[in-house]
Amino acid sequence: MAESFVVRREIQVAAPAATIVAFLTDPEKIIRWMGSDATMEPHPGGLYLLKVNERGSFREVVPVHRLAYSFGWDGDADVSPGSGLVEVDLIDQGGGTLVRFTHSGLPNAAEQADHGKGWTHYLGRLAVAAAGADPGCRPQSSAA
Repeated sequence: MAESFVVRREIQVAAPAATIVAFLTDPEKIIRWMGSDATMEPHPGGLYLLKVNERGSFREVVPVHRLAYSFGWDGDADVSPGSGLVEVDLIDQGGGTLVRFTHSGLPNAAEQADHGKGWTHYLGRLAVAAAGADPGCRPQSSAA
């Protein structure tokens, strides 16, 4: 079996977990910080489709505590739809929420590095948007 490469990030967000979940699952909110169009069905087996060519399905939805969804890129042989798993755990902490993020199933160190940069960028944008501010325009990216 091929070795799996993993991206892990933690970020403190000045917002309650319910707000962060909305920014991860509500199509109108997710496009404020990532993507340009979204279809979200936040229940196990439900569609996760974000227009940056990202596709997957929700695997686990525990209201205000945890989301997990398969991840991949349409047309990408290395990181195809469903080949990865994104897990987001939300922990009440210090008047806000600690977002513990894991993206597993990446095929190699280069994809791990690219997705690590992308997720650092987008999680920062999520923190700004969920806290009620405008994260500004986002540059187009070929990775997460």
